[in-house]
Amino acid sequence: MITFPSGNFRGRVYRMPSHVSDKPYQFIPPHRGNFWPWVLKLYATRYVEKRFGITHLEYRGTEKLTESIKAGHGVLIAPNHCRWADPVVSMMLSKHIGKHFFIMASAHLFRDGWFTPWAINRAGAFSVLREGVDRAAVNTAIDILVSAERPLVIFPEGAISRTNDHLMSLMEGVPFIARSAAKKRKKKNANGTVVIHPVAFRYLFKGDLQQTAEPVLDQIETRLSWRPQRHLPMFDRIANLGFALLSLKEMEYFGESQTGTLAERLEALIDRLLSPLEDKYLEGEHKHGGTGDAIPRVKALRTSMLPDIIEGKLSDEELETRWREFEDIDLAQQISLYPPDYIASNPTADRILETIEKFEDNLSGENPPHPPMHVIINVGDAIEVEAKRRREPDGDPLLLSIESQIEQMLGETANESPSFESPR
Repeated sequence: MITFPSGNFRGRVYRMPSHVSDKPYQFIPPHRGNFWPWVLKLYATRYVEKRFGITHLEYRGTEKLTESIKAGHGVLIAPNHCRWADPVVSMMLSKHIGKHFFIMASAHLFRDGWFTPWAINRAGAFSVLREGVDRAAVNTAIDILVSAERPLVIFPEGAISRTNDHLMSLMEGVPFIARSAAKKRKKKNANGTVVIHPVAFRYLFKGDLQQTAEPVLDQIETRLSWRPQRHLPMFDRIANLGFALLSLKEMEYFGESQTGTLAERLEALIDRLLSPLEDKYLEGEHKHGGTGDAIPRVKALRTSMLPDIIEGKLSDEELETRWREFEDIDLAQQISLYPPDYIASNPTADRILETIEKFEDNLSGENPPHPPMHVIINVGDAIEVEAKRRREPDGDPLLLSIESQIEQMLGETANESPSFESPR
């Protein structure tokens, strides 16, 4: 049900997740010229509309970012990451304030043909290997902040959440990079400062949800061999599809459909997928438990499992097993991106559309635009970074500050997403 591109190993074909490669990783440094970022930004407005259906962008609080840049601070921009469009939306923010950005981007984006890697690199992106410690990427990010050459964009969630109202756990890499840069900058200049600006992207669907969603639901229901269920309210159609898809996966991995609350069933399936692999590759040492912690569990497994593939240490049979295990890992991550009661707790048009789009993506691997989409780009207050971490019982204070601001800004715009009542 989940589609991946094919990979060829020793003359045999296997399926592999698109973000994982059997090729040795080579760091792609940022392009530092000014001409191509300027040219690409001229096309960006047309591109976000054609590719992502974004017809209007609204900017709030950008004067805070401009002030930090004018003050000569090393600036790290930390947005939420809920849609594929986020990096291009970051470019639109760059265009709006008249300052080029650098952006840390997953290495798999630089393996997508030739044009996409070329374009994102010329726009200011450099690669980072998510399945390991990428010292070249980390050092490049630190040097960018120390020099204050341009603002640096890093998505602290580390993956696309696919839920605009749900922030995933933030990764430790952002505070490490920021503090390392602040320490290095202080040594060069006692008054040198590194700041972080949290940014909240809010996507608002401005079209007719019934008209947009019904054809997609029809296609999914038909794919499951159902007649289109147009006699049901949309909420019921989505709920039925969600439970049907979950039950199919439970049948595959448990042998039967499970009982319990939705949260319990999702957590149980994630553990069924990840726990045996953690025991096999990590000796259980990185197990976290719970759907909200699937992302760090997935990263730990990928980091441990990928090197043997790249180094060619596995037999054909072992390769086939390893790629099947990567598919299970990817499925666990996808399941974790369906928060229980996400629609039921607040049935807005945008939450409904997000859920339908996830069904569409998970079943077919397609991400067609659903215009018209209005995007609010909300820039938060500058957080000055201390070179030394203060120990707090609740967690890293820098991550907590970033998380708090993003959640607050998302909360402030949440009521701009209208509630939806199905006419049936």
